[in-house]
Formats: sequence, C-alpha cells, structure tokens
Amino acid sequence: MLSFLYKEGPFTRGIFRRSANAKSCRELKEKLNLGAEVHLACESIFVTASVFKDFLRNIPGSIFSSQLCDKWVSVMDQGNHEEKIKDIQRLIEQLPRANVVLLRYLFGVLHSIEKQSEDNQMTAFNLAVCIAPSMLWPPAPSSPETESKFTKKVSILVQFLIENCCRIFGEEISTLFGDILIRCDNREDGSGNICFINTSLTQPVRRLSTFLGRLLFSTHIICPSKILLSVHKCIHKRALSLSQ
Repeated sequence: MLSFLYKEGPFTRGIFRRSANAKSCRELKEKLNLGAEVHLACESIFVTASVFKDFLRNIPGSIFSSQLCDKWVSVMDQGNHEEKIKDIQRLIEQLPRANVVLLRYLFGVLHSIEKQSEDNQMTAFNLAVCIAPSMLWPPAPSSPETESKFTKKVSILVQFLIENCCRIFGEEISTLFGDILIRCDNREDGSGNICFINTSLTQPVRRLSTFLGRLLFSTHIICPSKILLSVHKCIHKRALSLSQ
C-alpha cells in the first residue's frame, strides 16, 4: 500500500487531502479483512490513501505512542533547529521498532510527495494538516478547543518531520522503496505514462511488509491479522511483478 502511494502520490494533486468515496473505502477494507486478493492499481488512489489513514488511526496508542504524547507536543517549543532534530531522534528511539520502521517508510512517502508539491499542491504544511490527526492523539478525551490546539501542535511537528526527514531518519529514507515506476505527467486521478522500472524495489518492499505484519500481530490493529496480511500479499505480489 505504501509502495503504491509512493509511486502514485507525488503525481496526484491533493493526495491525502481530497476525500474518497465512502462506499469504495468500505469495500476495500472488507476485501482486506476477508484476505481477498486486492489490486490497488484498480482502486482510486484517494481510496487507498483514506484506508491507510484509517489504518494509522486504529493503531492502539498511535504510531507516535500516546505514552510519549506530552513530550511530542512540547518538542517544537524547545531549543533551536538542531536541538529539535536531536530531541525528536531521542523520542523515536523510545518507540517500538515496528513503529519506527513504519514511520521511516511513511515519511519516505510523504517526503517524495512533498518534493513534487509544485505540481501536486501538497506542501509539507498541507500534508501535515491532512495526516497529523491520524498519527497522534491525546490519551484521554478533552474539550474541542483543547483537541484543536493539540492537533495544531501535532501538525507543526509532522511538518517539521517531513521537511527534515533526511536528517532525522537518515539520507537513505529517499531510497527505501528503490526506483519505482516513474510517471511522466501529473493527473488529478494519478494516471500517467510509465517511464521506467527498476527492480531494486522488490527487497525493500519485502522488508516493509514483514515489519508491517509484525506491527499488526503485536498490536491487534483493526480487523486482526487479516488487513495487513492482505496488504503484505498485495505489495509483495506487486513487487515481484515489477521485477519480472
């Protein structure tokens, strides 16, 4: 799923921002729940992005960990630019390894989208506004006003992470997926002409699907074992097809 978003996202205007058809999202999740074969290339990329955000929202305690909630929301209020990067790196070190791996691939996707923001209109700020609410939330219910302030702080944090992901996660974050299909133009529906393929995608995607599977089995995310196992199969099959 992330490899599909990495390939299509940078060339899709409004990715993660535009709403998806609710019925299509429900049907895709049902297919994943049933362990059915899913061809993401046949799905709207906006549906795929919406389902992925739903996956993030259902990670118990959030991908950033609600136990570190106060530290995450305060990190942007302290120190200079370099100190913020170091503080964020220290917080990441406290997360479960599966969360860290997923974060690296996720920000690899967001970074690739942001690099094409002149065309897709999704700057680091816009991406952060759209995806931050799915990445961290208060451990206990609060008033709408408090939640609004909290979400704004998380958005600032996520924007900083996108803009500095190569420093925070390492320069290799830009090559985690290898060289994927590159499209020659920019369409609102994510369609375009394929320019080239590089088979170095296969192994990174296998590593991603393995860690996502571990994340699922260890946290019992929505639709226990089936949803990510199905994603695993879809990504794996797509990677193998690209290598042929």
